[in-house]
Amino acid sequence: MATTSRGRPASSRASIPQLPWDQVRPAPVVLVSGTETVLADRAIRLLRDILRAEDPSLEVSDIDAGAYAPGELLTLASPSLFAEPRLIRVENVDKMTDAFLDETLAYITAPADETYLVLRYPSGTRGKKLLDAIRAGTGGGIEVVCAELKRDSDKQDFVAAEFAAARRKITGPGLRALVSAFSDDLAELAAACQQLLADTVDDVTEETVARYYGGRVETSAFAVADAAIAGHHGEALGLLRHALASGADPVPMVAAFASKIRTMAKLAGQRGSSNELAQRFGLAPWQVDRAKRDLQGWTDAGLGRAIQALAEADAQVKGGGRDPVYALEVMIERLSDRSRR
Repeated sequence: MATTSRGRPASSRASIPQLPWDQVRPAPVVLVSGTETVLADRAIRLLRDILRAEDPSLEVSDIDAGAYAPGELLTLASPSLFAEPRLIRVENVDKMTDAFLDETLAYITAPADETYLVLRYPSGTRGKKLLDAIRAGTGGGIEVVCAELKRDSDKQDFVAAEFAAARRKITGPGLRALVSAFSDDLAELAAACQQLLADTVDDVTEETVARYYGGRVETSAFAVADAAIAGHHGEALGLLRHALASGADPVPMVAAFASKIRTMAKLAGQRGSSNELAQRFGLAPWQVDRAKRDLQGWTDAGLGRAIQALAEADAQVKGGGRDPVYALEVMIERLSDRSRR
């Protein structure tokens, strides 16, 4: 499947522009697709702000495609007495009625002047005929792709964009700590960004994030992995128990260790600048820098033993053993003590 410039899924059959959420722009038809509600909401709000900045008299209307009344779209799109521009936002397009499908298919063949129709379509197969028509270019539209952000690098880009939009700075360590603390929920991550922007005036650092969200940061799986890999056995066990008490699951805990050890193994013995190695191995430069620091004191034999310990722990926490917590403790002991030389 084709992807956008930021690696998000894109329809291979689309002939209209496919843009990330923060590059939304006015068009007669704007299809906002993808399951990431936070990004979709941001895109629609950003489009409204752009249109309102161009003309404060913008008229905004909302339609529920799942409870659509025949004639509703044409009524809202009809020219008003003073010819104000109109923004029509449509939710639940994946649950559209037959009337909405038929009338919207007809509408996009000749969209009204100074009218911007925004269709929010998370996923599904309902209304495929309408999606195909829009993506083929009927209506002169664009598609804003709001796919789920799964990679940490994408979430870091999101945080960086939040701070850049507010003309504020967040340091690299601060950014990584914030993403680590809220890696499972983009809505919570977005809320945390807004709280930090509202409550602080200086650059946001790792210390700032720890002060506001210390409990979240301390219990992250990556914090446990960092302590173990650095050889701090007691600290790693303490963080592990805190994480488990906060509801952390053993399976993603092992996955966090595996992610870091795999990166270390890729870079062990490699030469070159951070940018060169990042391009070669498909990493971000900061990941290369972090892995280089993590590798201090490790040998190839130690990495081999670490990988074996991870494989055993992974099997144990996925049902191969009776006590997943004990399996984690053994893994941490081996990584922080016996595997390091």
